Amino acid sequence: MANFKIVISDPKKGKSMQKEARDDAAQPFIGMKIGDKFKGELLDLAGYEFQITGGSDFAGFPMRKDVPGTVRNKILGVKGVGITNKKKHKKKTVKGLRTMDGMRQRVTMAGNTVFDKTAQINVKILKEGSAKLEFVDKPKEAKPAEAK
Repeated sequence: MANFKIVISDPKKGKSMQKEARDDAAQPFIGMKIGDKFKGELLDLAGYEFQITGGSDFAGFPMRKDVPGTVRNKILGVKGVGITNKKKHKKKTVKGLRTMDGMRQRVTMAGNTVFDKTAQINVKILKEGSAKLEFVDKPKEAKPAEAK
């Protein structure tokens, strides 16, 4: 049976939360594609409206909108999801990475359709409902005391 972690993000607040959809609750998501909209009743959030923005499969490969279907493909990409566009300097004396404009990378991507082996689905809120969502703030890490 399908189990999905659904990451709900609020673009206005810049925060996100997770919900889990198991078995029967996960069935309506199968076959949806990136960009599809759905009602919040699927997640027991009446009045909300969501849009799928991405996700990843069971092996951690990111879903990409321009890769059709449910399979993984190796694409030659220039920029976008899953492409870093960074390369190490050739000189060993220079540390760090440099950006390469127009550099292409061959990367493996998951398709744009949700299927039973999708692990995570990312969604954003389009329309808010009456129920309040509990967004959890990250605890701020204490800075270590500076040595004098």
